Amino acid sequence: MGEELNRRKFLTYVGTGVTALTVASAGLGAFTPKVVEAKGAKAASHLFGRNKKVSGVNFKPIKPTDKDDLVLPRGFKYDVIASYGDVINKKGETFGYNNDFTMFFPMKGSNERGLLWVNHEYTSDLWVTGPKKDGKYTKDQIEKLLYNQGGSIIEVYKDDGVWKMDTESEFARRITGLTPFKLTGPAAGAKAVAGAHTVQGTFANCSGGKTLWNTVLSAEENYESTSKDALLNETHYGWIVEVDPFNKGFSPRKHTALGRFHHENAAMGLTNDGRVAVYMGDDKTDACVYKFISKNKYIKSRKQANSVLLEEGTLYAANLSKGEWVALTLEAVQKKAAGNQEILTKFQTQADVLVHAHEAAILLGATPTDRPEDVEISPFDKSVFIAHTNNSKHGNIHGHITRFLEENDDLGSLTFDFEIFACGGRQSGFSAPDNLTFDSDGNLWTVTDISSSSVNKGVFSSFKNNGVFVIPTTGRNEGEAFQFASAPVEAELTGPCFTDDETTLFLAVQHPGEETEDRNNPTSMWPHRKGDNQPRPSVVAITGFHY
Repeated sequence: MGEELNRRKFLTYVGTGVTALTVASAGLGAFTPKVVEAKGAKAASHLFGRNKKVSGVNFKPIKPTDKDDLVLPRGFKYDVIASYGDVINKKGETFGYNNDFTMFFPMKGSNERGLLWVNHEYTSDLWVTGPKKDGKYTKDQIEKLLYNQGGSIIEVYKDDGVWKMDTESEFARRITGLTPFKLTGPAAGAKAVAGAHTVQGTFANCSGGKTLWNTVLSAEENYESTSKDALLNETHYGWIVEVDPFNKGFSPRKHTALGRFHHENAAMGLTNDGRVAVYMGDDKTDACVYKFISKNKYIKSRKQANSVLLEEGTLYAANLSKGEWVALTLEAVQKKAAGNQEILTKFQTQADVLVHAHEAAILLGATPTDRPEDVEISPFDKSVFIAHTNNSKHGNIHGHITRFLEENDDLGSLTFDFEIFACGGRQSGFSAPDNLTFDSDGNLWTVTDISSSSVNKGVFSSFKNNGVFVIPTTGRNEGEAFQFASAPVEAELTGPCFTDDETTLFLAVQHPGEETEDRNNPTSMWPHRKGDNQPRPSVVAITGFHY
């Protein structure tokens, strides 16, 4: 009983603005499969493809702090691998701005050398492009705007205990807002995208995922401002992008079958009958959770050729009140809109449905939620965790993490149940959960995204700077958050990614000193490099894990 009360203690803190959330939380932890709890280590070994490495929460949690540094528990350290503007290869290409999602690709199975994909989400007038002139950017400014978004592929290695970037790498390169991309799927060449088969660049890259065939999926999120400033067609952005870090001959592509919205990430798994399922969040208030299921089955021996699986299938959106996945098809939209000529005129093809996926989802009864950001599939029981960052319009100021349980533990199921797994707020010690990842002991790692304008102010004061938190998903500490890291001033920590042996955690430190107004008086100077004159978003490697 004591444990149950401990896990539900947040109920004494929630207000009337989150009444529905409070009701939903009544079953907190009720769906946790007992078999997983009983033999979690064995499941971890099987599902991760290696022995369990993490022995629970094996660090002394830190306290919230407003220090201008990346603060870690005693015994841990970080190495800055790459910062904005650093040269990444022999061609002289440079690391982009505001790094976000990271994904490590081992080279020859090594845990000490590999390729690191890094997203670059947006730029800064103060530190990158310079201010607009008469409300517009110049041609040179637009080039900087586009070049410093997209992604970086860098080669990283561990040398005498220190992680470094190999600037001589034959693989290191940039994928930017200037790189040609081909469109795949139903919207390619359609009127809905102005007939385009090829589009210019990727930008607003937030989180992402890794495919079963070892390529990266990068998510285009808040694309509107860049497409407007660069005078580009807005319908060419807001997609899931696929790139092969090892193969320059693999054409970068945007998969329109996965829908167009403010993509936070893409988490891939297999249905029980062998098809590919991709879960996605739409990061805006009152937006939906999505799932794509491929028409055809995954065949491991086909390797990167499996990319075609993302070109044909069905996109669904979640109706939480019914526990159903709603298929976003032209037939369903036209049936629902019968007699409404305005809607029927807008949705004439399946391409129209995909380009305007959010409108179609709401029309068909999908549930608007509180900024669904990262969505990740548990490698232990295939439950699906969703970080709902917050929604001040509904009184959900600090956000929560939802857990979907697909019927029969099948990612191909069209029905599900769900629970509120953890709730942000003073009682839990964290606010605004964002990116998620798992370790092999079933702990959920989450970073937080309190906006830089709100950090250390008002109801966010108790949390100090943004951080990294570890939340066990089974056992007596299930749902309890332990703080592992604290970000520099006004920064957000993003893209947590472990090496396979879990001895290194890669992490992106985004927008330190973002509220700076005067270049001569920055609010942060992290990473405090000698001779530097500005704060720099950077990717770090954290070590010190002992088992």
